[in-house]
Amino acid sequence: MNKIIASTGALIVTVSVLLFAVCMLISFSFGSYFVCMLLPIGYIMMAAGFCVESDEKHRAAANAGMMFAAVYAALILLVYFAQTTSVRLDTLDEQAMRMLDYSRGGLFFSYDLLGYGIMALSTFFVGLAIDAKKKSDKWLKHLMLIHGVFFFPCFIMPMTGIFRSMSNGEDNIGGVIALEFWCVYFISIGILSLMHFRKSNR
Repeated sequence: MNKIIASTGALIVTVSVLLFAVCMLISFSFGSYFVCMLLPIGYIMMAAGFCVESDEKHRAAANAGMMFAAVYAALILLVYFAQTTSVRLDTLDEQAMRMLDYSRGGLFFSYDLLGYGIMALSTFFVGLAIDAKKKSDKWLKHLMLIHGVFFFPCFIMPMTGIFRSMSNGEDNIGGVIALEFWCVYFISIGILSLMHFRKSNR
């Protein structure tokens, strides 16, 4: 059962990030918001698989990774459930839209970045917990550890006001390119995780 849940989670992660990348390229906002609600579900299942595999000396790192995964999921589900419900269906005044509409770069956009920053912390600690013996697992471990660096810009950048131009409806091509790069990076993590769990004996 552990192997099935973890493998399914890795598959959900891979497919949802791929679909997110496609939705970003074709400017299908609802689709990108919807798949972003599937990603944390798959990620928690995947992280739980690594947590179960961890030995005693890596248990603290694995547990920290799981806790951060739960915080990430809560933030992201709140952000994108709001986008697909209240923001899309309700008639909100301008002030509420500035706060809730992800595309305006307001409060919920900041929460989104915070969520992915916490996810980066989760991947870092999960990476610490991986006992990498195979070459593919070593790549996976390094990718997850390096991904932890994303915590710092995700945590700090919203405080700088760098995203204020989004509230004025200005195009953000650079942001799309950065997200596409992240998608390629995280799809690699998803594929390597799927390979890991399918070969695992646990």
